[in-house]
Parts: sequence; C-alpha cells; structure tokens
Amino acid sequence: MVKILGIPGSLRKASYNKALMRTAAELLPPNTTMEIFELDGIPPFNQDEENSPPPRVVELKRKIREADGILFATPEYNYSIPGVLKNAIDWASRPYADNAWYGKPAAIMSASIGMIGGARAQYHLRQVFVFLNMPSVMQPEVIVTFAPQKFDSELRLLDNDAKKFISQLLQNLVKLIETTKSSK
Repeated sequence: MVKILGIPGSLRKASYNKALMRTAAELLPPNTTMEIFELDGIPPFNQDEENSPPPRVVELKRKIREADGILFATPEYNYSIPGVLKNAIDWASRPYADNAWYGKPAAIMSASIGMIGGARAQYHLRQVFVFLNMPSVMQPEVIVTFAPQKFDSELRLLDNDAKKFISQLLQNLVKLIETTKSSK
C-alpha cells in the first residue's frame, strides 16, 4: 500500500486548493491511500525553538515520515507559495540534521482565480525541493486556471480535463515512489 500525505497550502475554508486535494483523494490509483494534513495551528517558525518544536510541528514531521510521498496543492500569492506553506516546510526541515522532507517524492498541483493558475508558485516550490532533496513529478503540470468557473458551489471540481491530469499526476507520483523505494 502506497501512503501519500496531501498538504494544501491554504488556510481558507473555501480554498480551491483544498478542493483539488479532495478531488485527488477520490482519484487515487489502486493500492494507494492519502491523508490530508491541514496547516492550521502551526506557529511562525522560530529557530530558537527548532530543537523543541510545538506539538503540531512534531505531528507534521511524523506524518511526513510515515508517508511514502507528498502531494502539495498550493495557491499562488505574490508570484510564490503562501507564507503558511513555506512556514510549514521550514519547520519540518529543521533542525538542519532533522529534515523530514529529505528524499521524499513529491508532486504539485494548483488552482487559481486567474489565468496563470499557480504556475509561478509551483516553480518556486520546485526550487525549494532542490534544497530539501525531494525528487518531484514533472509531468503533467496540474494548473487549474479561472477556478471559480471550474468548481461548483460545493467546491466540487467540474473540469474533466483537470481530473484526468490529477489522475495522471497521482499515477506518476506512485511510480516515482516505487522507483525511489527500489533504488534504496
């Protein structure tokens, strides 16, 4: 059984990226499970506390380590990833010798109200993966543009092409996980 940890990079209750994550949970390949971890309650990173992190951070690091791979769904804020997501990434990568992300396969998807769909946030997150040593799925790029037109009032994804891309992204993440496991 392949275990994926889904991390939406938004705190909003009506987040399109949380809705993408719920859609992904419905499209998992066979023999795959996914737990979604919300970033609520993670305090701002403080290096003075990295050796004794708060319980919510300890829980995040444990869930990362228990997972075979990570699926991120991130909005784009100011051409980059949201501060709440960067903050969680920083906490889970510290202290220096205790990077929970190290070597963990990852995939990214995003939804946005505009025509870029979060592409720049995905690019920045991939840059962060380099330091964290996280191999990532490169294709397909799941970028849901003009999100208000592609979700219904219950935040269910209506776009069948996007669902196909999410399904393929998940299949490719599972393949990357299996390849990574077999090379260890």
